[in-house]
Amino acid sequence: MTILDDLRKLSSAEEFFDVLGVDYDPAVIRVARLHILRRMGEYLRSADLGDASDEQAKDACKTHLAKAYTDFVASSPIEQRVFKVLKDAVKPKEEPKIPFVPLSVLTTTTADNS
Repeated sequence: MTILDDLRKLSSAEEFFDVLGVDYDPAVIRVARLHILRRMGEYLRSADLGDASDEQAKDACKTHLAKAYTDFVASSPIEQRVFKVLKDAVKPKEEPKIPFVPLSVLTTTTADNS
């Protein structure tokens, strides 16, 4: 069984910190638990763990969890905007598209006054 298999079985953020041996402040975890784990996942996706040994994978997970945790110690979930709903909240709104009718498609009819 690999460390990644072990991590898949965990059910709380605190368990991730305990298994990987990363110190944490429970107050930070209460506010940003899902954000921290999501950020850790982002960092892990950018890491190439394909040929890594179990020990190297565990070290990478520990490093990325600690880095993600640090992001939220120094900042808030609102400032970090990990989740799409938070990113969309500050995305510039697109201008509504005004329908365009080219002159070439306009036809005129003449009234027959005879």
